Amino acid sequence: MAKKDIVVVGASAGGMQALEKLAGGLPADLPAAVFIVWHLSPGVRSVLPQVLSRAGPLPAACPQDGDPIRPGRIYVAPNDRHMLLERGYIRVTRGPKENRFRPAVDPLFRSAAYIYGPRTIGVVLSGALDDGTAGLWAIKLRGGTAIVQDPEDAQHRSMPLNALDNVDADHKLPVAGIGPLLARLAREDAPPEPLIANEERARMQAEVAIARERDSRAEDILQYGELSPFTCPECHGVLSLFRDGSITRFRCHTGHAVSSATLLEANTEQVERRLMDAMRALDETIMLLNRLGEEYARQGNSAAAEQAFNRARDAYERSRPIREAALNNDEFSTEALREQASS
Repeated sequence: MAKKDIVVVGASAGGMQALEKLAGGLPADLPAAVFIVWHLSPGVRSVLPQVLSRAGPLPAACPQDGDPIRPGRIYVAPNDRHMLLERGYIRVTRGPKENRFRPAVDPLFRSAAYIYGPRTIGVVLSGALDDGTAGLWAIKLRGGTAIVQDPEDAQHRSMPLNALDNVDADHKLPVAGIGPLLARLAREDAPPEPLIANEERARMQAEVAIARERDSRAEDILQYGELSPFTCPECHGVLSLFRDGSITRFRCHTGHAVSSATLLEANTEQVERRLMDAMRALDETIMLLNRLGEEYARQGNSAAAEQAFNRARDAYERSRPIREAALNNDEFSTEALREQASS
């Protein structure tokens, strides 16, 4: 019987401390391989492998494309690369961003679910927004095990909360208990692989292929979704809506994928950016008109100077509501909506 020997872990904001505790709780003889995606800005060299190697008994490193999977090791996704699993080896790719990140949690989780099914254990730790929720849903769909850090134990609760809201998690506990739990689960037999609908299997295969850098047009990815009125925050292409149980998410024809929470955050940022652009343009117009008025006044052209100063006052009045809107623009997020609903 196959064991539950593939552990995939996702974390974002507040994740380093959680990952240190998890690594510290793993035994030296863990009969499973651990794969970690931690959101990191492009261009920043990850120190996470060194941190995790010091935190616990297992060696941690960033894999190279094609490295074999070995038990008793921790693999950390490299900067600006997705980490995916194949049968017996690891892929490291520059596939399209998901949830505005590369590496992203969902591609790792989805590839593990597709290839290893019930042998997979998915773990969602501290982080903002909801990367990992759709991937954890895929793991459960394929018969794997879902573990979520207790939101009360997380520095940032959004990722655990979204996972618990949308996935029937098998375990919810503080991160200090997750290492010992993994040590026990990794010695259990994996259950039989469940039957899933052909369309679900085909869509999962297509999404894994896109993360492997295959052309999304060749995968005809849009056939699996419904056309939406929204545009991709990465490339501004039209998004198609996908549904995973209660989860709503989106993909564009170039392959980018975003969750509802990520799309909401991106739209909020776009509104603020455009309001600030409008405010800057109006401020520059006001300054230029005032300078022209001063020049006309020095030249003795009082009529033109008065016109310039009048236009500057008009522009200032028009700018006031835009300035107010820009400075008071609310940040919309699913967590804020949840907190407002419960208050």
